[in-house]
Amino acid sequence: MPMKLFDTKIIAVSNQKGGVGKTTTAINLATSLAAIKKKILIIDADPQGNASTGIGITYEEREPSLYKLITLGDHDDKSIKQTIVPGLDIIPSSSDLAGSEIELVDVSNREFVLRSIIEKIENYDFIIIDCPPALGLLTINAIVAAHSIIIPLQCEFFALEGLTSLINIIDLIKDNYKENEKSKLKKIDG
Repeated sequence: MPMKLFDTKIIAVSNQKGGVGKTTTAINLATSLAAIKKKILIIDADPQGNASTGIGITYEEREPSLYKLITLGDHDDKSIKQTIVPGLDIIPSSSDLAGSEIELVDVSNREFVLRSIIEKIENYDFIIIDCPPALGLLTINAIVAAHSIIIPLQCEFFALEGLTSLINIIDLIKDNYKENEKSKLKKIDG
């Protein structure tokens, strides 16, 4: 039986700026949670595929990747790869994922594609989505699917300006796509 969306804690790690530690945060959080015996799934939603590489998934092992799931609009259990970390699995990414932004443009309810895939995944305590450094459809899909967001940030003035912009976008997404849900997206201050 597929999980109910609210049985598993879904966390998106997002910031429109690159090089701020999104992937490092996603991998370290996932590994730490697995170390305390939680069942974890990372979804590598970044076409660069660094979470997949960082967790030890070779290019040859990445099919079917997240790109294939998004273009099919459905889940395939073969896309979930075990890692060397006990209790930590991953749906890997490949550079093909960059094309999904274009392919999703004409799809109805395109903001919910990732969420509908996640709804069919069973038996995880946490799903951590490593987002790309952009505010395109992949990131919007991750935010719509997530219960909470972690926003890694550099300690500098211009990063705060970007944070304000991202929070405004998250609020818009909440208002437009999540307003009738039981669990609201939470802002994490810190």
